[in-house]
This record gives sequence, structure tokens and C-alpha cells, in this order.
Amino acid sequence: MRRLTIDASKIPAGVDPGAFEKIDIHFADYMKSLSNHADGVWLAAALLSRHIREGHICLDLRESAGKPMAQDESDTSSIICPVLEEWSQQLKDSPVVGSPGEYTPMILDDSYRLYLRRYWEYETNLSERLVDLSHRKMKIDPKLLTKGISKIFPGDTKEIDWQKVSAVAALASGLCVISGGPGTGKTTTVARILALLLEQDINLRIALCAPTGKAADRLQEAVREEATRLDITDEVRDAMPDAGYTIHRLLGVRYGSVYFRHNIKNPLPHDVVVVDEASMVDLSLMSKLVESLKDDSRLILLGDKDQLASVEAGYVLGDICDTGMKHAYSSSFRSFIQEITGYKIEGQGPPNFQDSIVELLKTYRFSPDSGIRELSIAVNEGDATRCINILKSGERQDIHTTEGPSREALRHALKEKVTETYRPYLQARHIDERFELLNSFRVLCALRRGPYGVEGINLLIEGILAEEGLIHPKGANYHGRPILITRNDYDLKLFNGDVGIILHDPEANDMRAFFPAAGGKIKKISPSRLPEHETVYAMTVHKSQGSEFDKVLLILPEEDSPVLTRELIYTGITRAKKDLDLWMKDDVLRKGLSRRTRRTSGLRDALWAGKEGVRS
Repeated sequence: MRRLTIDASKIPAGVDPGAFEKIDIHFADYMKSLSNHADGVWLAAALLSRHIREGHICLDLRESAGKPMAQDESDTSSIICPVLEEWSQQLKDSPVVGSPGEYTPMILDDSYRLYLRRYWEYETNLSERLVDLSHRKMKIDPKLLTKGISKIFPGDTKEIDWQKVSAVAALASGLCVISGGPGTGKTTTVARILALLLEQDINLRIALCAPTGKAADRLQEAVREEATRLDITDEVRDAMPDAGYTIHRLLGVRYGSVYFRHNIKNPLPHDVVVVDEASMVDLSLMSKLVESLKDDSRLILLGDKDQLASVEAGYVLGDICDTGMKHAYSSSFRSFIQEITGYKIEGQGPPNFQDSIVELLKTYRFSPDSGIRELSIAVNEGDATRCINILKSGERQDIHTTEGPSREALRHALKEKVTETYRPYLQARHIDERFELLNSFRVLCALRRGPYGVEGINLLIEGILAEEGLIHPKGANYHGRPILITRNDYDLKLFNGDVGIILHDPEANDMRAFFPAAGGKIKKISPSRLPEHETVYAMTVHKSQGSEFDKVLLILPEEDSPVLTRELIYTGITRAKKDLDLWMKDDVLRKGLSRRTRRTSGLRDALWAGKEGVRS
């Protein structure tokens, strides 16, 4: 969005219009016009609009009250926001602000959080529904479950197997949240949970879904492969779900509408709904999903609570898991775990939301001496000194670091790397081999724009490959161009996150976009019919969520940026399975690790209020 300069008379004196976008100012002007032109209402409305654009659910007046509006702290001419009592009273006196449950454009709750009404409704509906699901005790046969777990989760060790615990949690109540880093076996675990559920009731209807088409396909494939390996009857194996959907497709998109076909009045027919990559799901979509569940349905969420928050508003999985805090299981749940598995779990808490949450800690992807694993743990803990020592020790074969190249040296630094990695892909003869090679390596960027952003890096890579004679980009759709779909197209069955390749098709004697299809097939589409897409030699860390690559080159910017957070760095690092190359400057890494993703909302309080925990 572009900055808008407007007549200063339209906004309160001292407010810098450059601090806001056009939509913020229009919304604030309208709210002010309905509120006897109260400046406090204008300021709160503009800040609320800006906060939502930045991914927050609401505006916490306590964080801005009595403080200057200026983005530059040295600017003493900026207006000072009203003190909390004065500001909140001004809002309460306004006809556009109401208390929770009232029908007004904005809602102010008892904790001085200001919401757009629809976001207050999303948050309230989601929290109430999740609590209801977590409290719902499901009818199961404990003896059958005990027998099933010992068969489906073979191996008997004194060490607690948290995959087994998650299976107990999933069958015990209507909600189960399984969090874990890459390689901890989340999808393997859920496949086994589904087998246990089908042993209890073979007629269960199960839906697999994820926020992107690629993530949905990966979940579907993981469940299908695991089902072939499990010690289960043919009847149970045949009943395992064999299709994955995007959440939008599962709910039923209504073209030109923000509403879905399935909702509280027309619920989904499924008895169990599994959502993979739940960290990518924003508040609005998660609220609409849980609202569409039948009263007796189970919801199973899979994800990594330490990953980046969703691109849209909210930090839903992080709030659900109360990231940064640890809570004990209730005595009743601990007793049930011991009855089914024999495990005696220490610590005791009251019956609470924690009984529905299990974190998987053991990784099956990385060896104990893996540098990627060790680095990701240090990043998660925010230990910059340890991170830098790991990177520069030279003791780990799977990680490499380079002092962040200057803007002038960036092209030269990229040349050897991308020529070496993309040459085999561009020279491959068969389409399957091309996809395998393309998806084995990716350049990841923290930013979208600027010399270190994905747009600039993609242009640099294209220039390098053209100089080497590996591509001939005479137009946008040249032979060998890798593309990333950025908008769903349900007619073409192409979804946000799908990766394709533009190639010359001898059969059509023209360029076509090639995409992997079900059953190992390939589908071809004319480039003119493609939905929104972009070149994908490099991609943002945000776009890489839900993907994994054998090798990753992660490029951090030359200078610090507010978007560079601990969660972004962790997500970028953990996209690599075998080899990580990190280009960064020490001070930029340190500043990034000191900054945590923070999204203002009331969801965490609604789920965890009054629940004591300890900081992890």
C-alpha cells in the first residue's frame, strides 16, 4: 500500500499521516464523523486499523495510552495519546464503541482491548468452541485402546513416548493439539491416531485438511503411506482417509463471498477433522472452521507452535499452546494416561486446557550430532552467542555460514551457489527429475522487497542463469521458469503454495505450465490461464512454511528489520533437512533473535485465564 498525504485539518493536530495507510485514515475519519468528531476516537480507530493490518487482533489501549504517537522517539512534536482513563471513557461515550455483545462497529472489553466487531466475534466464537471441545469427554473402549496402542505404537521403553500420550489425548476428548518441530513425527502420529479411532468405530467420517494445497497433499500422502505399514485389519486400512483438502475447499468456497457453504447452520458431515500446519491458520479461518464442526466432532490440530505466525491476523496456534509457558496435566488425565500406557507423568494441575495439548520433542529426522537441530534449538531459546558459536565452529558438516555479503558483492556471492544447484535442474531431460531437483534446494529470504528481498534475489538469479546460458528469458514464460501459485483456483485445482515449471511442450508446440498431479501424473496448463503466481528460485520464509528441502540457502538482510524475528529465523532454518547455508551478519542475527513475534489478542487469556504455569 502507498502512503497517503492528506489535509492536516482532517486528522487530530500532531498526528503524522505518514504513520497510517489510506484505509486506516478513511476508517478513522468515518468513526470520528459518527462520534461528535472526537479526536480520541479517530486516533483509536486509526491505530486499530493499522494493528489489524500488522497481524494483531485488537488494540491494547494500555500499550499506547499516555505515550507519543511518533515512530521516531526523538520527535518531540508528536501528539501524546490520551491517558488510559480519559481515552477509554471517551470511547465508551462514543456511539461507535460498545461493550462485548453489543452491536457496534468497535468493541472495548474490560481489559481495555479495542476490537473491530467481527474480530471480537471470531475470537469469542473460537475460544468458546475450543474450550467446549477440550471439555467434551468422548466415549471409547479403554481396553480396546490399550491393545491398539501397544500394537500400533510398538516398543516398550521406560522413557515416555509422547506420541502415545497424544493418541490418548486425541481419543479422550473432542480436541487434541499436537505440536512439535520438524521430524518429530506429527503426521505419522496422526495416521496412527486415525487407525485407533477407526478401531473404535469403523464408520467414522474423517477429513484431512491444511491451509495450502501443498500441505494438504503432503498430509494425505503421509497418512496413506503410514496406513500401508501399520499392523491393522484390512477393514481399518480401507477406511483410512485417502484425500486431503485445503481448509477453504473443505468448508466450501462461495465465489465473491467471505462466507462458506459449511457453517454453524450447515455443519461439516465429518466426525473427525485433522488440520496440518495449523500455525499458518489465521483467526478468521480457524474460527469459521471450528464453527462448522458437528456437536459431536473431534478436532485434531498439528503444527509447530514455534514457527511463524499466520500471514493474516492472529497467532492462533501460539495462543492455543500458551507459547512460552508450561502447564501440568490434571490428575484425572494423568491417571487415564497411566491406565492406558503405564506412563506415570509427574506434575499435577487442575483440570484445564493443557489436557488437550501434547508436545513432541524427540526428532526422527536429525541425528543427535545434527548441526541444524542444534542450531534450531539455540534459535528457539534466543541464545545468539550459542548460535554464532555453532555456526562458526566448523564442527557441523550440515551447516555453513558466510558473512552477509554487501549489496555490491551479492551477485558474485550468489553466482557459484545458484549455478551449481540449478544447473542440473535446468538441464534435466525428464519432468519428474526436474521436479525432484527443483524441490531439493531453495533460496529463502526474510524480506520481500529490497536488494535482499525475494523479488530482487529472483531477478539476480535469473540474470546469473541467463549469463551462463542456462535460461533464455525473452519473456515472462520462458523454458525452465519455476513458478509458485499465490492464489487458489478451484476450477484448475491449483492452490496457494503449489510449485510448477514453465516448459516448452512439443505436443502443443508452445509453452505450458507443468504441475504434479495425483497418482504421480503431470498436468499441463496454458500459462495464460494460470492464477496469480511468481518466480520461485527464491521464496520468502513465510511462503516456505509447510515445505521442506534437502538444501537451503537462507539470506538475512544486511541491516536489521522489524520483520526479522526469532520465529522467522527458526522457520527458515528448519526448512532444511540435510544442509543449511546461512548468510548473515552477527549483529543482525543477534537483533533478530532478541525480537519475538507478538500478536495482540485476547485468545490466550480466554483459554488460559487463571491457569498457573511456569515459563519455559
